[in-house]
Amino acid sequence: MSSKHQSTGPRAKDHQPSTRESLPTLEANAEAIHFLNNLQQEELQMLLFSETLAMVSDTGEPQGELTIEVQRGNYKDEFGVMSHCLLVHAFSQGFVDKMLCGISLLGYLSWDLHIMEQHTQEFIKLHILPTERKMSLVRQDDQLVMTRSVKEGEEVKTEVTFFPWSSTVGFVSEAANLLLLRVMAWRQLVPSNARFLALDTEGKLCYSTYQALGIQTIQVGHQEVDVFIVEQTVHSDEGIPGSCQFYLLSDGHLAKRIQVGSPGCCMITKMPILRDKDEIEPAPVFEKKPLVWEEDMELYSRFLGRKEELRVSHHSYLRQHPEAQALISDFLLFLLLRRPADVVTFAAEYFGPFAKRNPPTPALRSSNRPSPFRSLDPERPTD
Repeated sequence: MSSKHQSTGPRAKDHQPSTRESLPTLEANAEAIHFLNNLQQEELQMLLFSETLAMVSDTGEPQGELTIEVQRGNYKDEFGVMSHCLLVHAFSQGFVDKMLCGISLLGYLSWDLHIMEQHTQEFIKLHILPTERKMSLVRQDDQLVMTRSVKEGEEVKTEVTFFPWSSTVGFVSEAANLLLLRVMAWRQLVPSNARFLALDTEGKLCYSTYQALGIQTIQVGHQEVDVFIVEQTVHSDEGIPGSCQFYLLSDGHLAKRIQVGSPGCCMITKMPILRDKDEIEPAPVFEKKPLVWEEDMELYSRFLGRKEELRVSHHSYLRQHPEAQALISDFLLFLLLRRPADVVTFAAEYFGPFAKRNPPTPALRSSNRPSPFRSLDPERPTD
């Protein structure tokens, strides 16, 4: 069961939840749960890499780029407890019917692919009414909290849905799906008759299934390679099921992706170096660069020592928190695409969904929005 609260933009009064509804309970079947429960950390460690695909039209013209990166990360929960996790970052940007569009995904997963937190943002620059959609999924106590907002022009609609954590067994988030496909390619196996849980495009819980379409030989540059084809179908209860075909290399690299019914596709333009199953990734070795000592220059030497210490410390921190670079990269990309006049307010709205402990900011309080650095408490005086 789940409960939902919805608020809209300027037409909503007091921005109070206008609806509360219960959705029928869906359950993943035993085959899906068994597949997820039998994932091995050693296996997943072989699937940590980044890849880039070109987006091309049905006539072969370049339209954009898709980048997917999976790596180790760290995650701090609502109680401040730090744990190791899988960090999934994906971003695509291109043109559809000559209109600029893009999707960003940042997800934190446990080593059994349970969702810890996920943020997605999608935009399409329509000539008349630009549209932007955001969704965040955060585990809080014994529930999964989903916050969705849709901005069309200047009107924003926001809704919050609560799923009991016990009802998310067998749930595969968008971030988990990217890793699950790599596992299937690595094993050359799709679980038979498995029925997982997923979210459709409207944020409704539904079933998701995978089907193996066999092995096919395709051309990548000047080389012919065999790919394992997996078709994923999201069975939305309120629309036509959506299917996507993934052409996967033997080590999990994505060679081609086709959205069934949509023009164009994503495909690699250069053959990656494939990993062998018995390959063990060597531990990174960071050699300390020697300091340049100069005679009778003690203060200068201390300066160089402190500079090197800070450099190593900063590099180590960024290596332990790769999500920082992903967040800043996404923010700068959206900033340059949107080019807002008020950069501070844009930054506050962009990073707002990441503040788990703070309640979501109501959509469009007024045409004269307060500064993001002032208190939003109605009892406190404002300017």
